[in-house]
Amino acid sequence: MKENKILALKYRPQEFKNLIGQDVMAQTITNAIKIGKTPNAYLLTGIRGVGKTTTARLIAKALNCEKNENDSIICTGEKFCPTCEEIINSNHIDILEMDAASKTGIDDIRELIENSKYSPTSAKYKIFIIDEVHMLSKQAFNGLLKTLEEPPSSLKFILATTEARKIPVTILSRCQRFDLKRVSVEQLVGHLKNILIQENGKISDDGVRLIARTSEGSVRDAISLLDRALVSQLVDDNSTIKEKDIREMLGLADRSKIILLFKEVLSGNQNEALKYLKEFIDDGIDAKNFLNDILEVLYLFSRRISLGPIKKDMTISETEIQLVDTYSKNIDMQDISLFWHFTIKTIDDLNIMGNENLTLEMYIMQLVHLKSIDNKKMIHEEINSENNFDLKNNLVGKKINDENLENDLSTQIKNQLKNTDQLKTKPIKNLSPEAGETKNEIMNFQDLINIAIKEKEVELKFDLERNVKLVSFNRGKIDISFNENLNKNFIKNLTEKLLLWTGERWIISLSKNTEAKSIYEQNIEKKSLKIDEFQKSDSAKQIEEAFPDAKLIDIQEEKND
Repeated sequence: MKENKILALKYRPQEFKNLIGQDVMAQTITNAIKIGKTPNAYLLTGIRGVGKTTTARLIAKALNCEKNENDSIICTGEKFCPTCEEIINSNHIDILEMDAASKTGIDDIRELIENSKYSPTSAKYKIFIIDEVHMLSKQAFNGLLKTLEEPPSSLKFILATTEARKIPVTILSRCQRFDLKRVSVEQLVGHLKNILIQENGKISDDGVRLIARTSEGSVRDAISLLDRALVSQLVDDNSTIKEKDIREMLGLADRSKIILLFKEVLSGNQNEALKYLKEFIDDGIDAKNFLNDILEVLYLFSRRISLGPIKKDMTISETEIQLVDTYSKNIDMQDISLFWHFTIKTIDDLNIMGNENLTLEMYIMQLVHLKSIDNKKMIHEEINSENNFDLKNNLVGKKINDENLENDLSTQIKNQLKNTDQLKTKPIKNLSPEAGETKNEIMNFQDLINIAIKEKEVELKFDLERNVKLVSFNRGKIDISFNENLNKNFIKNLTEKLLLWTGERWIISLSKNTEAKSIYEQNIEKKSLKIDEFQKSDSAKQIEEAFPDAKLIDIQEEKND
């Protein structure tokens, strides 16, 4: 019977040499294993789908392989040794894989530590692979620390994560870290073409490049998209899948058409621009994908203006290069910056608006009229003023190194526009309390949350409790750090609300403090400590004896009337 494995599993590398785009890391690990200088713990970091779990399994195989063939540290060929075969099938008794996203608590780590005391059953090393390790709780990390530092000689840890910055420094310092790189479009294209040959698939070169570009450096995402494209082809259809078919499958717009849309926007031809938009909508374009494609086009314009002619590569076609060359003469960096800002704002609006098509139409009309505004210079002066986080010195005046010219330019544009919503707002008269109106006293962070509840500012309250990490609180000034889920307009909204509620202008500053925790995180830690404390008590033991299958998940204090 024909094998029907999904391609991402079917073509998972079984040797270090087959890892895509990770040559340096693979060679380093291989050399260390050959000479017997292996660390107690490995830490593998990188974006999703870049090969962290695959690399972890390869390390496990290399450390335990029964018949290293020739110069290889892993047995090769069609027939693997029993140990490698069991690791490939994820059923080796000495290789334990744990998903920290679902097992985050101290009890899970205690079980792991208890298991570490026993010698391997059949393999040379007992190996613990902990995926998404950054999801472990603070208590779990603390429990892991000692064992990680001085494990038994027959025990190795392999930790994998997409968020290395969330891992405590004490853990990082005890691991040998390897950062898996994003795979280039060129490498992905070559890999996908090899798979197509083996699968007898027919996809045009432009279609393969589009898949590679859309995957954003993730090998797994690229192969999954390729699998999806091949499945979408009729079994009895011998035709080649075109780039157009891939775009329809993914809900992506033709970038060439987007550039032509911009031609009409820049010329002030609203009706023609809306006609192009209608074509995209009729083709079933995804609104967010469409806006992200627009951001890509804006970046191409910025490259052309600032860096000169664009060199052809795997990420851009010859047609797109010609169109950008032609129409970049009608746009300047001020326009690009403002268009970028409005595009990001529209992406946020999509989460609020129920009618996506209406949102896109209003967006295009805004761009057309924005191009004709005469006070763009004033807008940019406002963005780049010295009182607004000194953006002029930090961003506009930054010298760009020749080696990283393109990356630096992209980063400048993105950072400038990200910070736009965090600028100080000028005094707004109608926000100040009227005569005789009672001003609210906000003396601490809890007072702020309480007034947000009182004023029914649900979204603001949610951000304050969940996404904001208080560093310091003083009358008129709040220092915070935040997580990636914070509303982009949070600082602007909070500043306006504080002026409205107190009649005073407050300063909200951003801190680099990584130790601060949100109220939500603090409450989770407190609850965890209470649970741990209660589990040590006699009452807990009595309950466990009476109900052996029960599990304590929460503790609530009784409130006095």
